[in-house]
Amino acid sequence: MNDFRTDLAMERTAVPEGLNGVTVDTQERDGAEITWVRIESASASARLGKPQGCYWTLTHPRMPLMLPEERMSIAAEAAQVLRILLPPEGDIMVLGLGNRRMTSDALGDRVVSGIMVTRHMKEKGLRSVCAMSPGVLGVTGVESAELALGLTKQLRPAAIIVVDALAAMETSRICTTIQITDTGIHPGSGVGNHRKGITAESLSVPVVAVGIPMVVYASTIVRDALEKIMAKEAGGEDAHLMAEKLTASIQDDLVVTPRGIDELVQSLADMLALAINHALQPDFTMEELSRCLH
Repeated sequence: MNDFRTDLAMERTAVPEGLNGVTVDTQERDGAEITWVRIESASASARLGKPQGCYWTLTHPRMPLMLPEERMSIAAEAAQVLRILLPPEGDIMVLGLGNRRMTSDALGDRVVSGIMVTRHMKEKGLRSVCAMSPGVLGVTGVESAELALGLTKQLRPAAIIVVDALAAMETSRICTTIQITDTGIHPGSGVGNHRKGITAESLSVPVVAVGIPMVVYASTIVRDALEKIMAKEAGGEDAHLMAEKLTASIQDDLVVTPRGIDELVQSLADMLALAINHALQPDFTMEELSRCLH
């Protein structure tokens, strides 16, 4: 595709081209698909439109329907990855991006509301954590990246965790996939609203981005429907290419989010907050941390 319209590295590596400079490792475990994508060269980064670095994704088709107890296992997996990507010591700042007034874009803000904030405490065994939601440019008049830079200079954290709602290219990824990456984030890039990046290069500290796809383009839904119809006559690969061509000319597009998005966002935000809290405060059990969410 010429326009990927996705924040997920695993979807970009699915393009029918050579993948020199990219390694993809996928495994199945307990009904979940876990993928590590490593973009190792500048040429691969330019071709895929993603920065060099590591991208971890976990997809489980039942994630939106899981009970809170079941989501603890997903949160534990994500917490383990966060520990790998974050420095073992030092203050951590959590930023929740997005528009709290728009439910499908409120994931970051709701995750922040569940973060165990400890920077004001001086108790032994607690890692120092602060958290905030900078809002969006249209409401505050200030870029999230500008606020992040100012906070970083003032607070001097060892690393930053940025949480944001993502866009996906496949409808099956909506609310079923978590992505964690050490490359930071460019807010709004998945839906064509490119903003200044919040990255290690711009802030001079490690930045780990965490997100879940909440929206998909309407043209993607049309493409998927056309592909299923044409697959019966043209064959799988031909049907995919034909569907791509039929939807490629659409310029102005609608962004679609699932029905029941209010409940989905809150439950998934709780899961991510639990994962971040467990990664940063390993002396607490999942059960103890879950009681601190609200």
